[in-house]
Amino acid sequence: MARHPVGGNWFVIEVRDLTKKFTVKKRKPGFVGSLVSLFSTHSEEMTAVDAVNFAIGRGDLVGYLGPNGAGKSTTIKMLTGILVPTSGQVLVDGIDPQQDRRAVARKIGVVFGQKTQLWWDLPVEESFDLLRAVYRIPRKEFQERLDFFIELLHMKDFLSQQTRKLSLGQRMRADLAASLLHRPPILFLDEPTIGLDILTRDIVRKFIKEINEQEKITILLTTHDIQDIEYLARRLILLDRGKVHYDGGIHEFVQRYAAEKVLTIQVDPPCGASFFTGLGYEVLSAASDRNFEIRLGAEETPALLIEQLTEKGIRIDEINMRKRDLGDTLKLMYSNNRNVEL
Repeated sequence: MARHPVGGNWFVIEVRDLTKKFTVKKRKPGFVGSLVSLFSTHSEEMTAVDAVNFAIGRGDLVGYLGPNGAGKSTTIKMLTGILVPTSGQVLVDGIDPQQDRRAVARKIGVVFGQKTQLWWDLPVEESFDLLRAVYRIPRKEFQERLDFFIELLHMKDFLSQQTRKLSLGQRMRADLAASLLHRPPILFLDEPTIGLDILTRDIVRKFIKEINEQEKITILLTTHDIQDIEYLARRLILLDRGKVHYDGGIHEFVQRYAAEKVLTIQVDPPCGASFFTGLGYEVLSAASDRNFEIRLGAEETPALLIEQLTEKGIRIDEINMRKRDLGDTLKLMYSNNRNVEL
């Protein structure tokens, strides 16, 4: 795979026609199905990642988004060498993960929101020291780096605690530090803020942003938290059913897809969503038979709808209009595709 510069910097992640297929065994439901499966099985091939292409330059922070089952985690596992692609090519800082997984391991840091890389029964500081030995980090460099992380991630109070006794927020902060002790040029983050309280989420986000800006670490971020993306990412790659549906800047995405407006309206008497559908409007959500969110086109105003409601004898108790934000747009895109909300 040829390598090309981005603004004078080489791509550090390159993916070409990346495909991953799994064979899934199927059986009929119920007791009879269980018996039949003892003697014969039916298998189907499922495509988790389907001919995906993208390239990420040094220092980029990219949001890799999609609904559950879109193929995000599968992609990351192939980039890190955990899974072998069915076909296609991958380069991580110029290295094929399948040909030299050990070399790739030194180039990357990985944080999975639901898993830890720390030793469960050891104090956090001892886990860090073990990682120092694994990556052969000089002690002085290690201590300077650790002190830097302790300050940024507010870890001083729990360094001596066993990993299993940490709260979720404490463990996530420790995992972030552990993934970066060896100064990798690339960081993969899979749901780094899932389940965190507001204060810890803020600490984690600020840390990710600062480490990206200060050290020019390339970050690929998967998350269901739209605020993570709005605060951190400069570019979006949107995946659905294993295929890339958008690859570009956040601002361009909003300009392209979020020109329409959302009208929030409360009416009396109750009329139901079908009433608005009958008038030719798309109801995005209905909190009750009196409260609705309605989609308006970029050039539409609420004037016509207000006139129609007045003619029908329906009073408007409350009405607000806003432009669709990033979260609204993503929800609409995915719900239109397969009734799945991001």
